[in-house]
Amino acid sequence: MRELTVAMVMTKDPVAVTPDASCKEIARTISKHQIGAVPVVGRDGVPIGVVASEDLIGGTTDRALHLMTVPVRAVDANESVSFAARELNRRGVRRLFVIDHGRLVGVVSRRDLLRVFLRSDEEIRHDVEREVFQRVLWVNPSAVVVSVHNGTVTLNGQLGKRSEVAIAARLITTIPGVVDVRNRLDYVWNDEPDN
Repeated sequence: MRELTVAMVMTKDPVAVTPDASCKEIARTISKHQIGAVPVVGRDGVPIGVVASEDLIGGTTDRALHLMTVPVRAVDANESVSFAARELNRRGVRRLFVIDHGRLVGVVSRRDLLRVFLRSDEEIRHDVEREVFQRVLWVNPSAVVVSVHNGTVTLNGQLGKRSEVAIAARLITTIPGVVDVRNRLDYVWNDEPDN
């Protein structure tokens, strides 16, 4: 079972400007695309800086090269969504530019990450049953009753081993949209003796 990656939720093919873009070109780009900042990329597609709308206030005649902030706040396309969320919070930024092999391929914003939590309870229940119980634990679907309400997953039923109960709960927390797990599963055999 795989956690969602940044590449799965990012906005692809982001708008970018070159280092020689004028203040007016940058302002036009930001306004046209209704974005708060635009990455500055070199000829090779590698992001070298970012110009935010705040950088343009004052009517400067500078080019992007002189207006941009460095370093670029970036995340690799293959990183997990949870890693990106932690980075956004840790760095106190609204967006991270997404790179793949050093090249700009997307942008991931707080809004993109919030969409993960807007999944329906039915979608979450389906993922729990299919991904956790059928594909990973190979559990007969009739052995467990999965219910989901507002992202909270409740599990009832019986599994073969105590270790499977803990594994199920741990795996479910990685499913996008899950906010809590109420694990009421029982087990037949205690394969984890108490210490």
